[in-house]
Amino acid sequence: MKAALYGKNGTAREVIRVEEIDRPEPGPGQVRVRVALSAINPTDVKTRAGATPRPIDGFQVPHQDGVGVVDAVGAGVDPARVGQRVWLWFAAFGNRYGTAAEYTVVPADRAVPLPEGAGDELGACLGVPALTAHRCLFADGRLNGRTVLVAGGAGAVGHYAIQLAKHAGARVITTVSGPEKGEQAARAGADHVVNYREPGAVDRVRELAGGPVDRVVEVNLGANLAMDLAVSGPNTVIATYAAAGDVAVPVRALMTANVTLRFVLLYGVPAPALAESVAEVNAAVGAGALSALPVHRHPLSGTVAAHEAVEGGAVGKVVLDLAAE
Repeated sequence: MKAALYGKNGTAREVIRVEEIDRPEPGPGQVRVRVALSAINPTDVKTRAGATPRPIDGFQVPHQDGVGVVDAVGAGVDPARVGQRVWLWFAAFGNRYGTAAEYTVVPADRAVPLPEGAGDELGACLGVPALTAHRCLFADGRLNGRTVLVAGGAGAVGHYAIQLAKHAGARVITTVSGPEKGEQAARAGADHVVNYREPGAVDRVRELAGGPVDRVVEVNLGANLAMDLAVSGPNTVIATYAAAGDVAVPVRALMTANVTLRFVLLYGVPAPALAESVAEVNAAVGAGALSALPVHRHPLSGTVAAHEAVEGGAVGKVVLDLAAE
């Protein structure tokens, strides 16, 4: 099969190559999936670059997320799963066969049956972003009738945080850096969109909230903590999921506000909680509550350019189209 892979950490141009390798066979408890679209997350490029290094077992086919069709199953897996359309998550976590290839093999629970009517682009976009958004939102209880502030509503996690919160009955305020991103966040379903670069942004968020917000889904704690604290109260949980550098924590201000800081790294979330997130994200897909991000397609041979697009801050989701060669 054709696959993009690397054998050491480095820049995309230095280490990624596309070549023929043996097609993997599913082991016990695994399924093999013929990949249609392979989605790229910031964590994928950071791991390849060595910023978040993981052991490489000879070679690594990158990318955690994607969508495709089950074409074979291992021992202990229901043969009826062959032919299922599935979305994939954590494909490359502890596994040399990520989704940047014609085929991947994954534990059966990491290939989730895609609800009828959901397109490949939506299936590819889910995975790490949607599961991260779910954990940030729901680790501390339900949201019906509550107010959520989503920082960076045009990003992948922000997009699904908006939609999952709305599906759960919350009111959503989001911050963005400009008009184009504001339009995207509004299309995702945010009730209010605030440009954080404009004067008075903090006052505007406080006014829209009408009191302390219940959740903050935070993409840049260091840059946004002052705003977060300004709209927080004793029941507020600030859940941050991205490490944009170390932060000097204002302990007294946090104590005075009585807020809770939650740090979310999906790879360390306990398995039962991950399973709950997977089930609830899939239920939201089935209910028509989630939509695909704007998708930028590259062929498998363009994996280097795709990684560079992610590193360049592409808005939306960069994917490899395995049928595009």
